[in-house]
Amino acid sequence: MKESEVKKIAVFTSGGDAPGMNAALRAVVRTASFYNIECYGIREGYNGMINNDFIKMGARSVKNIITEGGTILKSARSLEFKTKEGRQKAYDNLVARGIDALVCIGGDGTFTGAKVFSEEFGIRVIGVPGTIDNDIFGTDNTIGYDTALNTAMDAIDKIRDTATSHNRVFFVEVMGRDAGFIALNSGLATGALDILIPERKDSIEELFETFEKAEKAGKSSSIVVVAEGEKLGSIYDIAKATKNGFPDYDIRVVVLGHIQRGGSPSCADRVLASRLGYGAVIGLMNGQNQVMAGMQSNRLVYTPIEEAIKKHNEIDQDLLKISEILAI
Repeated sequence: MKESEVKKIAVFTSGGDAPGMNAALRAVVRTASFYNIECYGIREGYNGMINNDFIKMGARSVKNIITEGGTILKSARSLEFKTKEGRQKAYDNLVARGIDALVCIGGDGTFTGAKVFSEEFGIRVIGVPGTIDNDIFGTDNTIGYDTALNTAMDAIDKIRDTATSHNRVFFVEVMGRDAGFIALNSGLATGALDILIPERKDSIEELFETFEKAEKAGKSSSIVVVAEGEKLGSIYDIAKATKNGFPDYDIRVVVLGHIQRGGSPSCADRVLASRLGYGAVIGLMNGQNQVMAGMQSNRLVYTPIEEAIKKHNEIDQDLLKISEILAI
């Protein structure tokens, strides 16, 4: 496919918002503008595609958004797009505008929808991975992950101050329904006593052994970082079991929640988003379809969407070992 064959593209953000989505949007719009490709933004993801909520975008439409968290195009989960009728409506709206291709900024759900849509109607799609969980295969990091990690780290640092002041044990829940990347890295960075993640089979007995070791080593306060998808049970169940096992402990539970999703993106996320947004447009110009733009070992790569959805980034076992050695 020659450059001139891509005349009009549309870009949207979908699924959970992530810091850096705006930076990716800016890169898509400005790269398209540089190569004289018309660009539309679609508000509220697949819902906007169905409801014909398109906005023409040029280089000035995206000024000053690189610093902003969230997404100016808004995001929504679309039940209607899961139906054939909903997808038909979306396709008709794209055809009416003469749109050749889509840049889809989001995670697993976004990419799954894009793949089905492309196979059904032949529209070209390229994905840009935007999710704080960092669980998408085909890129070393996803957009938003670094910012979320730094937010979690800053919060846990502050919690440590009060933990040491009162000789308390804090259980801190971080985001990660299916993946422990935020928990593992923020836990290692903040010197957590233990880190509980869904990828590893944890047990209350092992947690208790860790507390016993910490006592022998003279530790008077501790932080345990728990991924929200931890299989042992809810953070409250784990805290309650610990209180039963160690009645003298002053235990507190903190759920960091959605603060991890917000905030101005870090430098790393702004640069990553800029590279991937640019890479998505260049990929479309070079004939790529049903792929995701990612960075591996600092190089732009394209991974089939099917692989990006089915495979998952693996937890680094070395980091787990290091966190255990350095914790006590």
